[in-house]
Formats: sequence, structure tokens, C-alpha cells
Amino acid sequence: MQAATNTELISFGDWTLRVRASESSQPRLLVLLHGWTGDENSMWVFARALSPDYWMIAPRAPHNADPSGFSWRPPEPNLFGRPNVAAMKPAVDALIQLVDEYSASLKINSAQFDIMGFSQGAAMTNLVGMFYPQRVRKMGVLAGFVPSGMEEIIAQKPLAGKNIFVAHGTQDQLVPIDRARASIELLEQAGAQVTYCEDDVAHKLSANCLRALEDYLKD
Repeated sequence: MQAATNTELISFGDWTLRVRASESSQPRLLVLLHGWTGDENSMWVFARALSPDYWMIAPRAPHNADPSGFSWRPPEPNLFGRPNVAAMKPAVDALIQLVDEYSASLKINSAQFDIMGFSQGAAMTNLVGMFYPQRVRKMGVLAGFVPSGMEEIIAQKPLAGKNIFVAHGTQDQLVPIDRARASIELLEQAGAQVTYCEDDVAHKLSANCLRALEDYLKD
């Protein structure tokens, strides 16, 4: 996928990032998380119309995916198995450390930041919100799911008071719509108010849901 033209590819510590600087003197941080086999270029198609006040970063996930691209969990023999929280939690913690160190290097306030992800990146978004609720302001969950093993965390209602945007396609073969709807129930059990956009598409974001996402992220 072609990267957005107004972005810059950088290395920061052990991370590879694609970054779009903000036009604001007090920018808000938006973290973009790609899906399985994606990379730091994959999410910009969703970000083109978003506010110039955002300072956006799209990190490359830390693990190689087979046959290409990258993953937020280590390789497993069953590539299509459902990721669980134990496999993904190290990447969640590493991502928070990246946000802290990168924003500190630029003197950007990231005490609270916005985050959105697609597919496996949406699963990561859910985990970041549940494990670090005090850090997350808005969450965009695109064609994603809640990983298994989160029952005890969900029972603590970590997402109370948060409005989360979820979008999914009824024809999605990779993350079936029934799993998406079940994940919404889990988000609600965790205390979230969910803004949901469902459309007749496969494993992608429809134009209608993209507009709804843009509206959700406006303020």
C-alpha cells in the first residue's frame, strides 16, 4: 500500500514508524495500528481526512508474519488461530513505552491519546484500552475483535465512561460478523458505550463507516 505523501518514515529505538506531524502548537496524539501481515504504511488510507491537529504515528509491529509483513504477536504454528491476551500483552506494554518515549522526545502531551487499529491492530486497540484505560481517550476498532482470556479484566469494567467506535463488515470471512457482535457485548460488559457501524462489505472498512469514523474522531 502506498504511504501517505505528507508522512515521514523514521526509526525510533527498536521501532520503525511512519509519522505525520501536526499543524497544531498543542497536538493530540493518534496511534494507528495495522493488522496481521501489514506494516507502518497500511493504516494511512483511513487517516487522510482526519484533523491536522493530530500528530499521528503508525508503528511497525515487532514480529514477522508469514509469508510477509508484520504481526503484534509471535509466530505460531496455527497462523489462523485466535490470538489470546497472553500472546499480545507484551506488545501492548511495549507500545505504551513507545508512546511515552516518543512523545517525550517531542514534548507532546500523551497523558491521554487516541488509538485506532484494523483487524489484529483493532484487537491491540481493545487491549490497550482495557489494560491502560487511563491513557486512552478515543478508540477506533475496525474489523477487529476482543482476544480471548480477558474475562477477569472485563469484569473490572475498565472502559467505564468511554465511547468506543466499532466498524465491521457483514461479509467478513477473516473475522466473522458474529465474533464482532460478541466482541461488542464484551466491550459493553467492560463498561464502554459503543458507537457501531455495520455495512455489507468483507474484511475492510466501508465508505459509510469511514465517514462515521471521521465524525467520531472530530472532537
